[in-house]
This record gives sequence, structure tokens and C-alpha cells, in this order.
Amino acid sequence: PKTANVLRDGVETTVPVEEVSVGDLFVVRPGESIPVDGEVVEGTSAVDESALTGESIPVDKEPGSRVSGATINASGFLKCRATRVGQDTTISQIIQMVEDAAATKAPIAKIADKVSGVFVPVVIVIAVITGGVWLAAGNAFGFALARAISVLVISCPCALGLATPVAIMVGNGLSARHGILFKTAASLEAAGRVRTVVLDKTGTITEGKPHVTDIICADGVSEDQLLQAAGALEGPSEHPLARAIVNHMTDRLPEGTCIANASEFKALPGAGVEGVIAGHKAWGGNAALMKEKKLLSRAMEQRGAELAREGKTPLYFAYENQLLGIIAVADVVKEDSAAAIRELQHMGIEVIMLTGDNGRTAAAIARETGVDGVVSDVLPQEKEAVIRSLSERGSVAMVGDGINDAPALTRADVGIAIGAGADVAIDAADVVLMKSSLMDVVRSIRISRQVIRNIHQNLFWAFIYNIIGIPLAAGLWYVLGGPLLNPMFGAAAMSLSSFCVVSNALRLNLFKPESTITDGVWKRKAEKNPLPESEYTNVNNFAGEPENDIIEETTGGTIMKKTLTIEGMMCKHCQAHAEKALNAMEGVTATVDLEAASAYCEVEEGVTDEMLKAAIAEAGYEVTAIQ
Repeated sequence: PKTANVLRDGVETTVPVEEVSVGDLFVVRPGESIPVDGEVVEGTSAVDESALTGESIPVDKEPGSRVSGATINASGFLKCRATRVGQDTTISQIIQMVEDAAATKAPIAKIADKVSGVFVPVVIVIAVITGGVWLAAGNAFGFALARAISVLVISCPCALGLATPVAIMVGNGLSARHGILFKTAASLEAAGRVRTVVLDKTGTITEGKPHVTDIICADGVSEDQLLQAAGALEGPSEHPLARAIVNHMTDRLPEGTCIANASEFKALPGAGVEGVIAGHKAWGGNAALMKEKKLLSRAMEQRGAELAREGKTPLYFAYENQLLGIIAVADVVKEDSAAAIRELQHMGIEVIMLTGDNGRTAAAIARETGVDGVVSDVLPQEKEAVIRSLSERGSVAMVGDGINDAPALTRADVGIAIGAGADVAIDAADVVLMKSSLMDVVRSIRISRQVIRNIHQNLFWAFIYNIIGIPLAAGLWYVLGGPLLNPMFGAAAMSLSSFCVVSNALRLNLFKPESTITDGVWKRKAEKNPLPESEYTNVNNFAGEPENDIIEETTGGTIMKKTLTIEGMMCKHCQAHAEKALNAMEGVTATVDLEAASAYCEVEEGVTDEMLKAAIAEAGYEVTAIQ
């Protein structure tokens, strides 16, 4: 943000953000960006923090809540007190990290530069030796000079000099026609050497905005009744979840139909909304609100918990003391994300999801898309640290779109930004995907690999040409009874070699960087523990895409899905400690949800409930139920 609306002497004044001081009061209206880090002193709202945290669902704010600069106020009016300004804000610290990472990133050496540095002096030495040998053998000076000149002419390094830049130029043009922009020749060259692709979740794998995914009606209630009540209740609300329900409702209705809003509408911060529909009270919100109204049945509560485990946000609706049902809202996966991930894996590339979103949502998206691993609940600086660690194992590409991805994009060997993302992410990246499709990540790597292959072909033929041509120009074949090369023919041969190199590079225009596998033909190879658990306590790896409670393995055994209810966890540290204890067990993959006080486990045959309880007890907590 460039400006801030500051309250000074009770008067609201718009000032440059640089003039905001710690302790100043500032106001933020719906749709505006929060200028600096601060604390809410008045008002309630939902703030979109996805640019910084990766959390796709806006976070509710009330007096006492902290807000960060560069996040967006999505609904209500907020009055805040500035706590960190200037270089101390979260966004400024991220910018500093981007600059630091850029300063330490090593440039990629060009093959042709290394070859030319050796080739030219070697050829000059060969030419001098050739002339000297022929003179020493008693030949005329003109004959010896002609042989030396032939060596210099036929070995002119034009073909070597053209091998790399022409291929890169054609490759850049090819990628641009597919909506892929490589900022430098180094990034085009580096993309083909990537062995690990790290994907951000929100806005990269997913759409980045909530959509209605499930509609569950209570007994005796029709879907139309539930949607009409939900649409009337959520119509006056500016909350993004409410907008998702209203948009879904609008899409279902005939064009031009209006949704009647509830009267006496009232927002219930942290719980939901209430209003009056046709003279009767109605409510919409979370499970806690329904429990307070004593309207939530055990069956519907369990169904909502299942939706939550799938990474969705269940919203309950009631009318006239009757629960109508649940509408689940979630940030949905893009249509081509799963296919793109399968393509990358088919190419021998490990795919990891790195997100600031919560572990439950990340695990659900990971299962749906089939990534090899996921790291969740990470801050921007932690994303950068994960990329730095992964880089020690091989070349890494980071794909992201938010401000929070910028440090990781810069630290990665190849940073790839989604074109619809934040400006700072696009600026930090080496490659920009204009169509915002993950399939273009596949295309960019394929184009890069093809360009590298073309460069190697050009260098090979340039070398073969010189290996054959230099002895011929020097007169070695003449000594063995062969022909003697005229310097003019040497010049023509040199030109022909350059022509061949350029023609080979132009063949890149015929390359089609499309899919090489067919859905249903190729099955992804499972890989256990692609990331070192000793470094990441919140890594969850998925060996398949479970659809049922029991998943048969190729070994003939089974994997069971179990839910553990855990008591004693108080904070994120407790969550990580319990999760680490479960994942340390052989044959167990677990995700722990602090809010639900539950652990969601996939256990192999032979792992008993007693073993799970013992692991949690050793970590200092208690398992009260296992389902």
C-alpha cells in the first residue's frame, strides 16, 4: 500500500505509508489493503491474509487481533493501532529476504563460454605448429603458410559461438508462443535440470478463492429449502464464504432471479450470522453456534467433522429451531493441477507442496492431487529455509503466486511465478506463466530440456566438424595420400558448419511440448518419505490416492484410516510434537489437527491401537478415543 488513512486529532487524513508512526491509529475499509502491521482496537472483519500466509480462507479479526501490512480487509470496518512500521513490518522483512537471496544466488555458467576459452588458443597453437612443421619438413614458406591459414579458417569458432545463443533464442520464442516467459537465458537453461518441483497451494494448485463443494441436507429437508435459507441469510454479508454461497445460489437460479435477503440481519463475530426469514429466526455459522442453539445432532456433527478433515469449511444452517443442513465451502483444485503433477512425476521429477495453510487442508489437497510430499503451516521465512535445504539434494524449482512465496522463489534454482499472482512474486521469479496453469510448468521444463538437448547436438556437430576438418586443413591426410585442402574450400566448409548449427536450432520450432502420457495408462510410482523427517516435523507423504477406508497395497497388505481423539495439546508445539511421535512409528502416516484435538492416521497392517496410544502417551498426551 502507498497510503494510509490515519486518525490525528480525531480527523481522518490520508498520508504516505512512510509517514505512519508506531502508535498511530489508522482505519481500513472493506476492500482496502492494511498499510502497516498493527492491532485491532475497534470493529470486526475478515482479513484475506493469503498473500502472506497462504491461508485461502479469510481470518476473522476483532479487537485485540493482530493484522499485517499488505493483507486485504475483506468485509467490515477496522480501526487499528500501528505496532510495526517501515522496515520492521512483515512485508518489508520479506522484501529484505528476497534481496538477500538474490545476492547469494550463483549464476549458471555457459557451456560455450568454457569451450571457447580453451578452443581458440588451442587452435592458434595448432596453426603455428602446422606451419612450423611444414617449414621444418623443407616445404616452401607459401605452402606452410597456406596450411596454417587453412587450420585457422576451417576452425573458426562460429559454429561453437552460435550453438548456444541461437538455440536459446529459438527456445525463448517457442516458450513465449505458449505463454511462458523466461526472463534470462540462464533460467531457460536451468529449468531443464530441475529434479524437484515445489508447489505453493493457494492460487497455484488451487483456484485461490472459496467455492461450494458439498450440500448435505438434514432429514426431511430438500436441497432447495437449504439453499434458499442459506442465500437469504448470507446475502447481506460481505464475508468471502458468504459470497461463495450466494454465487453458487445465483448460478443455480434462472437468470434475472433475485435472492430475498433476511431481515434483522446480524453478524455474530467468530460464530456466524442470524436473521429473520418469513417471520422466523434463522441462523448460519459454525458447529459451536448450532451447539449453543441446541440444534446440532450427533450425526450432522460427525458429517461436518468429516468435511473438515477433507480440508473444507462446513457451514451449518437452521430455521425455526430446525437444523436444515450443511453447506461445505473450500478452495478447490484447478482442473489441470492433478494432471500436471502426474506429468511431472512421469518425467522423473519429485513434486512437493509447500504451504502456509493448515495441515488438515494441505493433507486433503495432497491426497486429491497425488503430490509426493507436503510441508504445511510454514511462514515465508520458513518456506525459504525449506527450499534452501532441498537445494542441497539437487536442482529445485519453486512455483508460487503470493508475496509469501517471493523469498522461496528467489532462493530456488528456478523460480516460477503464476502470471495472475502478486507483482512481487512475478518480480522475484525467473519464469512467468502467463496462463496461470500448472500444465505450463510441465511445458517450460520440456522446452528447456529440448533446448539443452539441441545445444548439445550443436556442440557435438561443431566438435565433430573440427575434429575432421583440422587434420584435413593441416595436411595430415595429404601426408597419408589424401587430398590437400585449399583455404577457400576451408572457408566454405566453415560457413556450412554455421548453417547446419542454425538450421538444427530452428528445428526447435517444430517441437510440441504437450503431454506424453495418457490418463489411466500410467500409474504413479509410490515413494515413501521423499523428505527427511528429521528436518521437517510436519511432512506428510502419500503413497497413493485413498478413496475408501481401506486401501489395498501391491504387497498384499492393507492400510487402515483411523481417527485418534487426543487430550492435552495446548499449542502448535504440542501439535508438532504429537505428529512427530506418530510419524516416527513404522507404518504410520499421520496429520494432527490442534483445533479438532484429533490425529488422522493411515496405518499399515500390524499397527495396533495400543501401539498408537503408547506413542501418544510417551509424547505426554492421552488418546481418549479411536475410530
